[in-house]
Amino acid sequence: MADSLGVRDIFVEANGLRQHLIARGPITAPSVVLLHNLVGQARMFDRVATKLSEIFQVFALDFRGRGESAWGPHTEYKQSSYVTDVAAVCDALGLERFSIIGTAMGGGVGMAFAAKFPDRVNALVINDIGPDVETGGLSRITSRTDSTPVAFPDLKSVVNYYKENFPAARNLSNQRVEEYARWNVRLSDSGLYVWKMDPAARHVGQGAPEEGQLWEQYRSIQCPILVLRGEHSDILSRETASRMGREHPDATVVEIAGAAHPPLLTEKESLSALQQFLPEA
Repeated sequence: MADSLGVRDIFVEANGLRQHLIARGPITAPSVVLLHNLVGQARMFDRVATKLSEIFQVFALDFRGRGESAWGPHTEYKQSSYVTDVAAVCDALGLERFSIIGTAMGGGVGMAFAAKFPDRVNALVINDIGPDVETGGLSRITSRTDSTPVAFPDLKSVVNYYKENFPAARNLSNQRVEEYARWNVRLSDSGLYVWKMDPAARHVGQGAPEEGQLWEQYRSIQCPILVLRGEHSDILSRETASRMGREHPDATVVEIAGAAHPPLLTEKESLSALQQFLPEA
């Protein structure tokens, strides 16, 4: 049911799973599909999706095993599954062509999708990830996911966990972090808050191509590309971002001042870059 802001929850059957999206914006507008990071879900895009929905029809997807989407087989939490999920979900929605904004893992899925389905992607935004990933940042994320608590006594504890473990959350107010964090947990029968995520989906880098293949995949993308990099990112180095600008004939690279991994897409520089880049027809 749509509310006064035009926010619509959509469930579709795709690849044998019930998958969830949040839609905003006029149905006649050009479509943009938002793909979240490893441990995120569709609600992480609420603010930027609301802004973009002034011009576009925006769909934010819960990847399988996250948010309101169904959990899948443990062996299928990998990039190739996410790519085919995006294709199947968009087929179910009747979307033939659309732009993609992918954050972190979602950016990797976006690159793979654009390379595999060049006729379907109008434009691709890759938010703070690239064909090369910094080992320090990858180790940080792996360590965090391996030690993630399974439950919390209250939402304040969830907020504290995010501020302690996610660089992008550290300079935000507790209220702003709770806006996002509360969608990642649910109140269990035991009275504790537990994750709305299949623990098996927390694996990092499962099923991705090798490094050399990733650059080849990136160079094969036929649509315009916008690469966003957080100034303090420990995942996408400045050198890799610069190389991405050189190795694709229609790539633009924008560094978001003061941002860690990943930019939230609500920064002034991020919004300006998105609005200038995304095609309105």
